[in-house]
Amino acid sequence: MTTVPTELLQTLVAVVEFRSFTKAAQSLGVTQPAVSAQIKRLQVLLGTELFDKSAPGVTLTERGELVVNYAHRLLAINDRILHLSEPRSGEPPLRIGVPGDFAGATFASTFAAFRARYPHLRFQIRGDGSENLLRDLRQGNLDLAVAFTTDGPGLDARHHWREEMVWARGAETKFGISDPVPLVTFGEGCVPHRLATTTLNHAGRDYDIVFTTTGLDGLLAAVEAGLGVALLPCRSVPIELGLRDTGTLPKSPDMWGGIYQRDGIDCEVIEELGDTMAATLRPRPEEVVPARVQPVWPAVASTSDPAVAVRAGSRS
Repeated sequence: MTTVPTELLQTLVAVVEFRSFTKAAQSLGVTQPAVSAQIKRLQVLLGTELFDKSAPGVTLTERGELVVNYAHRLLAINDRILHLSEPRSGEPPLRIGVPGDFAGATFASTFAAFRARYPHLRFQIRGDGSENLLRDLRQGNLDLAVAFTTDGPGLDARHHWREEMVWARGAETKFGISDPVPLVTFGEGCVPHRLATTTLNHAGRDYDIVFTTTGLDGLLAAVEAGLGVALLPCRSVPIELGLRDTGTLPKSPDMWGGIYQRDGIDCEVIEELGDTMAATLRPRPEEVVPARVQPVWPAVASTSDPAVAVRAGSRS
C-alpha cells in the first residue's frame, strides 16, 4: 500500500502558506533545492501536478487545492496522535467538585489511582455544598461533581443512587418526647440539615440547633458526647450511634446522590473518572454491618431500635 510521508505534506503546506519555496525552506530549516525535491517526490507519488506552472508565483492547480485541504486535516490528526504521549502541563486541570470530606477521605485512593494511570493528568478538587457544586457545574465552572439532592436525582445525572437517612444519637443524649430536639448539623448549606429541619417541622417537633461544624469527625464527636442528634446517611453513622427510631424522632425521607458531568464536555477520562467515583459511592449490601440492639434511650419513653452502620461518608 502506498503511503504519503507526513514530511512531504508539511513541506507542501509550508510552500502554500509562505507563497514561496525559499521562505518555506527557511521555516523548515532545509535548503530550497530540498523543498523542490520533496514537492517533486510528492507529485510523483500522487501522479498529478500540484502547482500551476503557467500562473505567476505559487499557484495551486485544482487538484493541488484539494490535496492541500486534505493535508491540513491529516497533519492535524497526526498532531493529536503525537499529543497523546506528550506532557500535558499546559492543559487546564480537570475541575472536580465533591461534598465536604469526600475530597480527603472517600476519593483519596480513587484520585491517586487515576494519577498513576494518567501521570500528566491534573486535578483541581474543591469541597463545597451540593447546591453550590451543581450551580457551578451548570455555569461551566466545574467539569465533574458529586452532589446530593432531596427531591430525586437531576435529569442530567450520569449516575444516581438513594441514600438512606438515619438519626445519629449518643447514649448520653437526653430529651423528652415534648422537648425541643437538640440538633447537631453541618449548617444550612448542606442537604442533611435541610432534611432534618423539614422532617421535624412536618412532624410538628420543635428543635434547637446546638452545634454546627464543617467536618464529619467533629459532628460525630458532638453526637457521641451527648450534645444532640444529627441526621446523616446511614453509611456515615457508626454502629453505636445509629438509630432507626419511629417513636422518638420522625422518619426522614431518603437523600439522592448523583454524579454530574458538565454539559457539552467530551472527555473519556472524565467519563471514566465519574464512573469510578459512582462505583465507590454506591451503597453495597455487603457493606452493611449486622444490626445490634441499642438500649432504651434515657428520658424517652420508646422501644429501642436496631442500628446500622457502613463505612464512613461525609458532609453533603
